[in-house]
This record gives sequence, structure tokens and C-alpha cells, in this order.
Amino acid sequence: MITLIIIAITCVVSFMAFNNARLMNDLILWPPAITRSREYHRLVTYGVVHADFGHLLFNMITLFFFGRSMEGFFTASLGMLGFALFYILALVVSILPTYLSNKNNPNYRSLGASGAVSAVLFSFVLLAPWSRIIVFVVPVPAIVYAVLYVAYSIYMDRRGQGNVNHSAHLWGAAFGVAFTVVVRPEVISHFLAALSQPRF
Repeated sequence: MITLIIIAITCVVSFMAFNNARLMNDLILWPPAITRSREYHRLVTYGVVHADFGHLLFNMITLFFFGRSMEGFFTASLGMLGFALFYILALVVSILPTYLSNKNNPNYRSLGASGAVSAVLFSFVLLAPWSRIIVFVVPVPAIVYAVLYVAYSIYMDRRGQGNVNHSAHLWGAAFGVAFTVVVRPEVISHFLAALSQPRF
């Protein structure tokens, strides 16, 4: 239910913000608003607004398929709101490096749930590295996708071109792995054992 609630809230707010510039400006990550006006809510609310329908659809479909599995995992480990805690922390942690490097930049803005969705996806990869993920209609083992995703994000982040915040993707992925291991350290041995038994 938590996954569906997050998706519902994100979709409703994103659709509202598509046609409401003031709402978008109030929620988006704009570093000077945090630095000067202490609008710390933006470290979370940037994740419930998206650039366009395609951006929203991709993130929410990914969250729907992997969030439900991870919700069960975190509920068993942390209680009913465990997944909500994980998701909110992922939003904050994934965007913090971006905020800190742009805190006095009035021209910088960032939005979208991609960092938190990356955290969910990489947490799932720890539990089921050989599960198949459909990438452009091609089934790919989750661990292979994870390696390619990280390599691509590092490359694009270093290029520094385009409007995609690849840094948030990387920090989100790292947080997803770290938080999952902290919550259940035995996940490491499970992951290594699973890696030793490839299933293509």
C-alpha cells in the first residue's frame, strides 16, 4: 500500500504542477531557496514533481514493479512505515550532493523521483541479482543492468551535459545498497552466494 500511496501522491502533484507554474516553483529543488530561506521541504518535494509525462511514467512504472517487493522487505525489517522511511531518506540523500555543489547557484533546478527510484532498484538488485529486468523490450539480468547503469551514469555525470541529474541516480543507488545492508547485514552473504550461481 505504501508504494501505491507514493505513486498516487507523485502522480497527482506532478499533474497539478504541469499546469501550475507557481506550484512547480514552490516544490522544485532550487538551491538558493534552501540556502537563503531555509525551505528544507524542497529536499523532498522535488521528488513529487516531474518535467513531463514521460519522465513521470518511467519513474512510476519502475517504482511500481520494484517498490512492492522492497516494501515487503522493509516492512518486515522496520515496521509498517519502513519503506516510506527508506524512500524519503533516499530522496534527501540522493539530492544532497547536488544541492551542496549548487547551493549558491540561482540558475540551477532539479526535479523528479529518479534518485529515490534508483535506491529502490539497487536495493532490489541486492536481493535478486539474476532477476530479469526488461530494458527496451530486452530482458537483462538485474546485476548486468546495474553495472551498465552505474557506468553510464558516471560517464554522463562527468560529461556534464543535458538536463538529467546523473549524480542523483548514483547517490540514490549507493544509498539503496548501503541502507539495505545496514538494515539486514546478511544481505551481503546472500548477494555473494547468488552471484556465484548465475542464471541467464
